[in-house]
Amino acid sequence: MSEQTLAAVRTGAWSVEVRRTDDGLAGLGAEWDDLFARCAAATPFQSYAWLESWWRGYGEPGRLRLTLVRYGDRLVAAAPMMLRWRSGCPVLTPLGGPFSDFTDVLLDDTMAADAAAVLAANLIRQPGWQAIDFPETRPGAAVATALWAVWPGARWSAPASVCLELPATPMEDLVRDLPQHSRKTVRRRLNQLKRAGLDIREVPAADAKLGVAELLRLHERQWQGRGVNRAHLTPEFFEHLSRSAGAMIGRDQAALLEYRIGGTLMASSLVLIGRDLVGGYLYGADPALREHVDVTTMLLADTLPMAHRLGRSTMSMLRGAEEHKMRWRPAASQNQRILLARPGSVRGAAFARGVLAVRAGIRVAARQPWLRQVRDRIRRSR
Repeated sequence: MSEQTLAAVRTGAWSVEVRRTDDGLAGLGAEWDDLFARCAAATPFQSYAWLESWWRGYGEPGRLRLTLVRYGDRLVAAAPMMLRWRSGCPVLTPLGGPFSDFTDVLLDDTMAADAAAVLAANLIRQPGWQAIDFPETRPGAAVATALWAVWPGARWSAPASVCLELPATPMEDLVRDLPQHSRKTVRRRLNQLKRAGLDIREVPAADAKLGVAELLRLHERQWQGRGVNRAHLTPEFFEHLSRSAGAMIGRDQAALLEYRIGGTLMASSLVLIGRDLVGGYLYGADPALREHVDVTTMLLADTLPMAHRLGRSTMSMLRGAEEHKMRWRPAASQNQRILLARPGSVRGAAFARGVLAVRAGIRVAARQPWLRQVRDRIRRSR
């Protein structure tokens, strides 16, 4: 912590609030959104609408650990976490769970280093936890930069998910830079899109609940017989996604696109909008649509120009390096899992090392074909 920050703390310019009650996120929307706009590393998964909705649907009573740092009357840091027990160790984990492609805290860019120092010191003062686990941090995340730099305890970083990204450009610029054989294929598919007569509509915030219901209906049809993620079909996920999408659309943090042919809804796509990226989060498509168009091309042809039009630098395909994404020659962006131990905590360090050992074992297993076959058989049986 700098001398200036220490002086400010002594004179009372800094204040820290820790909320543990189940309604701890209530009433924070306006100042949270203001901080979100001042944090360049913020992704849609750190937006108030996303986190507040997730906590309402998936939060565990009595587990909220929300730390808010203010300088004067301005919110300059927010760490929305919950206390969980992992392998016998009490661990702070970020809100958003496995539905969030990126996990992080929020820090005001104009005083990130000092705000991170105050945040770190006050996290350590809070009792009851031994380690902090951020499973998916994007390159440049506040946790991986400012908070990492000031953390006084042991800390670890390990590879997590891969996200594929494209620079936000007009679609024609992307096509022009593809290899010749790919360029011909993509142009043929774009012409196919024009001939299909698609009617594309953005769903207004007021209609988000109905729009998400249709999206999930199409998502289930699209994956029928092919191992859909069952968590996406639960009532809890529907409530979370419809709640958060409605609020985020109203704040220009999301767009829900619907694609119709002859008045019939054939596909829906939820696009999330962050400070520097636009990401395709979830889509659903009627299997019959594939007879008319290439669905991946259709989605990209709207999401990429949207990112360019909004002045974002990146169009992200979010987590997953599936083969159908590779035809666009995207850049691979490697998420990191960040683990922080309470200073001097043997249990926290043991938990972190256990996590790293398991992940190392998974990476070794992924390189063994016979182990992959066993894994796939287990997944199919489930």
